[in-house]
Amino acid sequence: MAVDVSAREYTTIKEAAGPLIVVEGVEGVAYGEVVRVVTPGGEQKTGQVLETSRGLAVVQIFEGTSGIDTSKTKVRFTGDIMRISVSQDMVGRFFDGLGRPVDGGPEVIPEDRLPVIGAAINPTARDYPREFIQTGISTIDGMNTLVRGQKLPIFSGAGMPHNALAAQIARQAKVLTTGEPFSVVFGAMGITHEESAFFMHDFERTGAIERIVAFLNLADDPAIERVITPRMALTTAEFLAYEHDMHILVILTDMTNYCEALREISAAREEVPGRRGYPGYMYTDLSTIYERAGRIHGRKGTITQIPILSMPDDDITHPIPDLTGYITEGQFVLSRDMHRRGIYPPVDVLPSLSRLMDEGIGPGRTREDHAGVSSQLYSGYAEGRDMRDLVAVVGEEALTDRDRKYLEFADEFEKQFVTQSRNDDRSIEETLDLGWELLATLPEGELKRIDEHIIKKYHPKYREAK
Repeated sequence: MAVDVSAREYTTIKEAAGPLIVVEGVEGVAYGEVVRVVTPGGEQKTGQVLETSRGLAVVQIFEGTSGIDTSKTKVRFTGDIMRISVSQDMVGRFFDGLGRPVDGGPEVIPEDRLPVIGAAINPTARDYPREFIQTGISTIDGMNTLVRGQKLPIFSGAGMPHNALAAQIARQAKVLTTGEPFSVVFGAMGITHEESAFFMHDFERTGAIERIVAFLNLADDPAIERVITPRMALTTAEFLAYEHDMHILVILTDMTNYCEALREISAAREEVPGRRGYPGYMYTDLSTIYERAGRIHGRKGTITQIPILSMPDDDITHPIPDLTGYITEGQFVLSRDMHRRGIYPPVDVLPSLSRLMDEGIGPGRTREDHAGVSSQLYSGYAEGRDMRDLVAVVGEEALTDRDRKYLEFADEFEKQFVTQSRNDDRSIEETLDLGWELLATLPEGELKRIDEHIIKKYHPKYREAK
């Protein structure tokens, strides 16, 4: 039976508040339904149903509510949910936050139209993340290894080089065991025009654009669009991974802007606020994004996710990094102190963590000495950092010879191991060999976290003797 579309068109807007309108006298309206709004001036806007109750519908308008006349504006409920047209031809293209081309190219000829909400992966269908991903960055590959199918966020701060780090990972990521590069789905929320130009120029300059699909929601775009952008990106990633057997790395920046948009919607709906004004359901909402990463039994394609968030006031206990840490499998933490000292990338390995690292390293994946070298470097650097604090109190003259060695070790670790250029793509062998060169500056008796037969095989002293 044909649907009477005209019966689902209304001019009964009760009120407009912020990005929301309330339509009364509606029937048969569903949560998440797409809405078309036509203002008296002929401007067309798109919205989505947030809530329905007793003949009322709350609709969020992506372009904002300016120009909407409550008595003359037409509101049409389409009967369908938000979808995106997907195709393999999207690779190498730039889109706005709602999936419309912004690179001057043609519209995508869709292979399918998929709902952006996506479907949760059945836990019994999940395969355990295992294969090592080489990013070419020593602090990640050597100390906090990224594994295929993992979700591992970057905790940054305002003014820190997380965008440069994200672009470098997007260019360099590859699965070491197969040598297959990752195709990258890049979702940016609330970024400035300068940041957008940086990403577009960097991807085009390096040729990385040939394997990237980018969704860019700019700072002057509607805040409400930011809620849809990561879901557009992830739906595209799922299509490429599970329909075309591609390995996909999803980079989402900046999740703080996404959460601010959630808070704006929550305030407009006059909901009871949770911690620091964020909605109480923010944990659940973030999980619907982060949990779309993974591997599925019997499928070649995989989705690995690196969300980036700038911690307000560099506060790791802030609700956004706090809740993110509960859902994801570790974190990379960028250090403002290192950034001020000119160290790039300023990854602080001490609070950083990859919970799945042990599954992705070792013989057949990286190298048999990886676990021991990583543990010993961590131990030596932590002790050297303690010595710095001690020097600030008692002075360097009060240190023993052993203490001075660890103090020097911490300095050299930051200069040689942590510091690398933005185009430096180190192999895992180069990273581990560099680790051994640093460990060789310590007495052999201090290398208590590495098995003796591994020391005999890889320590520079014994390798030179051979």
